[in-house]
Amino acid sequence: MNRKKIALAGATAAALVLAGGGVAIAGGVGDDDASERPIPGPELQQAEDAALAETGGGEVTGTEVEDEESWYEVEVTLDDGTQVDVQLDEDFTVVGTESERGDEESGTDD
Repeated sequence: MNRKKIALAGATAAALVLAGGGVAIAGGVGDDDASERPIPGPELQQAEDAALAETGGGEVTGTEVEDEESWYEVEVTLDDGTQVDVQLDEDFTVVGTESERGDEESGTDD
């Protein structure tokens, strides 16, 4: 009887370890927000100025350093609700934009 309890406890422990590992892996897959870093200090103002000049105004609602498309990315929300992601190089030159209004998305790479 004790052997059955020990075997059952061992099998239960193994199942919990495997399930916990699966949850940890699933939690890390596709989580782009975890790797996003905001633009720091002095660069922030330069990036915001460049992005707002490109969009003609709006409100900066997010920033990121070294994303997959550019050195800096600045998210600007326009008065009509459109969100524009402005990609900048290391010299704060616009290298592309992507805009999204509701469910619609369009992108341009200049």
